[in-house]
Amino acid sequence: MTTEPKVRYYLGANSPSGFYSLYDQLLDPGEAEELLILKGGAGCGKSTLMGQVAARAEEQGLRVEYIRCSGDPDSLDAIILPDRHAAIVDGTAPHVVEPKLPGAVERYVNLGACYDHEGLKKVRGELEQAMKGYKGCYARAYRCLRAAAEITADRTALIQTPELEERIAKRAKGILSRECRRGGEGEGKVCQRFLSAVTHQGFLVEFGTVERQCRRVYELVDTYGLSHLLLTHILSGAAAAGWDVIACPSPLAPDRLEHLILPQLSLAFVTTGGSTTYPRHPYRRLRMDAMVDRELLRRSKARLSFSRKVSAALVEEAVSSLAQAKAMHDDLERIYNPYVDFGRVRAAAEWAVREVLGNEAEHGEEEMSTADQQE
Repeated sequence: MTTEPKVRYYLGANSPSGFYSLYDQLLDPGEAEELLILKGGAGCGKSTLMGQVAARAEEQGLRVEYIRCSGDPDSLDAIILPDRHAAIVDGTAPHVVEPKLPGAVERYVNLGACYDHEGLKKVRGELEQAMKGYKGCYARAYRCLRAAAEITADRTALIQTPELEERIAKRAKGILSRECRRGGEGEGKVCQRFLSAVTHQGFLVEFGTVERQCRRVYELVDTYGLSHLLLTHILSGAAAAGWDVIACPSPLAPDRLEHLILPQLSLAFVTTGGSTTYPRHPYRRLRMDAMVDRELLRRSKARLSFSRKVSAALVEEAVSSLAQAKAMHDDLERIYNPYVDFGRVRAAAEWAVREVLGNEAEHGEEEMSTADQQE
């Protein structure tokens, strides 16, 4: 029996400029009803709590959007419950979330209260040792990504001519006239999510999210970074026609679009190329490379080949550094875990279920005191 894919995105990216945050896109400020901001250090159960609440929400038939951690995709940074206009988020650095309406919408949940503070004092030296070098690994990863981005930008600039831009604009106009005729009144809403991430597991793309939300998928096969031009036209045209759009930037160039998802039309545009392939047969496949001037490609063949190899090697080095950082973080969590009261974490999860889902806890867990819950 196959399991239906979940809706998974990222709101933080390991990017050439460092950690790039889209956490201001977590909830629409005008619609937000409940936002729980979790505070607490490594191993205190933040991801565990969110996973438990998400499971209960799914049991009730509610939609859940999972926000994965780019540092560790097996861990959660947030869950969003669109049907309740609610979310729970890890509010610790680097993805700090600032309240807009504290108390009315946002509340802090202090999972640091689940630590055995006296016990942790005894292993302070081990904790300090485990933390050494962690930030250095991330700094090296960001330097590698920055160098890869510079080389990739040079490759795109080499072949992006006014004639090419005109051809792409014409293609976008044809797609819009076919797929995005006027919908509702006014403009559609645009929100941002990362569909892909550079992680310790490599470059990941959440194609299962596309499959869950869209029946029709345009695959844009792109070696030279041209899909951004097409997607920019489609984004503005679709929004102007009244359709909501999920705009997905590239973690390697957050100012450039990589994918678009239009859930109301069950329509998506995904970029593939290099080591990234779309795992299913797409509705349509556009080969962006075919629009490039053949003579220009011939003259630039050696330079383009060198650029691709070097940028790929630099991204690989960044992944290696992220893997080292992940290993150090795992060591840190192994030290912390024996000093976490997971009974209190489960109680906090039950409390969160009641607050966010509005139902009574089923297992009679004693809820944490108000002093424990809020900072």
